[in-house]
Amino acid sequence: MMKHSELEILEENPFENCRLDREKYAKVLTNIINSYSYGFVLAINNKWGTGKTTFVKMWEQDLKNKDYQTVYFNAWENDFENNPLTALMGELKTLTTKSTEPEFKSTLKKAATLTKHIAPIVAKAIADRYIDTISVKDAIIGVTKGLSDVFENDVNEYSKKKKSISEFRKSLSEFIANTNKGKPLVFIIDELDRCRPDYAVSILEQVKHFFSVPNIIFVLSIDKIQLGNAVRGVYGSDMIDADEYLRRFIDLEYSIPEPETGVFSEYLYEYFNFDEFFATPERTKYSELKFDKTDFLKIARILFSNSNISLREQEKIFILARVSLRTFAQNNFIFPFIYLFLIFVKIKKTDLYNKIKLQNLTIKQLQEYLFEIVGNKINEDNERELMVLEAYLLNFYNNSLNSDYYQKSKLYERGEDGNNKLLISSIINKTKDIDLLSFIESINRGRSGGDLKLKYFLAKIELLEEIKI
Repeated sequence: MMKHSELEILEENPFENCRLDREKYAKVLTNIINSYSYGFVLAINNKWGTGKTTFVKMWEQDLKNKDYQTVYFNAWENDFENNPLTALMGELKTLTTKSTEPEFKSTLKKAATLTKHIAPIVAKAIADRYIDTISVKDAIIGVTKGLSDVFENDVNEYSKKKKSISEFRKSLSEFIANTNKGKPLVFIIDELDRCRPDYAVSILEQVKHFFSVPNIIFVLSIDKIQLGNAVRGVYGSDMIDADEYLRRFIDLEYSIPEPETGVFSEYLYEYFNFDEFFATPERTKYSELKFDKTDFLKIARILFSNSNISLREQEKIFILARVSLRTFAQNNFIFPFIYLFLIFVKIKKTDLYNKIKLQNLTIKQLQEYLFEIVGNKINEDNERELMVLEAYLLNFYNNSLNSDYYQKSKLYERGEDGNNKLLISSIINKTKDIDLLSFIESINRGRSGGDLKLKYFLAKIELLEEIKI
């Protein structure tokens, strides 16, 4: 399987397939809606790739099961529509029944009048922003007016615009009151930060000015940082205080907590069926390979124990790991610590990956980069595993730097007392060089694969070798 399919959301139990234990957060949000049912704007603010869309779809179904009227609107999929008011009204149309259709048609007429009053203003604003020649501006505005005979000469009069907004809100409020069965309508707007910046800002403005009526709760699923960048882009200035701008529209902000460390990686391991490789009888009969599954999940837990890596990035790492495993034979060494680390670097730090690949780093520089990645993760529980990773990385990279096995630079040498002496110092714990030496010695002992070079892993990760299984 090359990608993670969309999670199946069961109608009777929407959160049954959720492996991140997020139902409890939906309950919190539902309680907030119950407490403030008159209407407000809620922003679910998490970075892109953290599973917001899946969460709001599960929550929406849960709300439906509790007899809430809901609307789900994917802004990114609908930004082909120039006027968000058209798209938003189109979504509301899905709520109409035979009895409420006349009220909706009345609301739609008010929306048409409202559009008539704001269209020339929008056209002139765009012209002012992008066009310098007055005659061209006037031509564009004239053409816009000429497209429909409903435009009147006094469209810019404030009183008429204000009246049309008031009439639209009143009509919309009446429609909602007769549709929602005593509960607020929950209108979910998803992927707002991914659509065209001007479209995103226009949706915010219209939600604020046109849809601010009783019994509608808007839920904006956003990455606030990216949406802030869109705001600055529309207004053409990095000096715009995007946070202050967004506060005008958002009444309450909520962030879904990160899942517990290891939960998602264990789910991905099962989903992509890594046991099909690691747990086969052919592979587990080799004592040197029997801990590969355990080591794979250990290093995944360590590497992913940082909020800077999204669920979507973790998924990409696991997909590449699973696909490239097919280039290994059943009796091949994997060395999961170094294998998954290199894939992590390839996905997250492309520049570093290329430096490693081209052997542009000294051993010391490589250690420093390693510390940048894992330094804030070191603790008593994982220090040993990180020193093992350091040993693997240095050993295989050093093999790559020196093509002649007998002439290669050494990481350790035999001392006068007959014992090996480390020629470098650990970056993970400088007081435990003896442990790093022990790990490197172990890698190079017997038939443990210690003479492998990084290109052994890189060729497989980059799918340059034939698929074997």
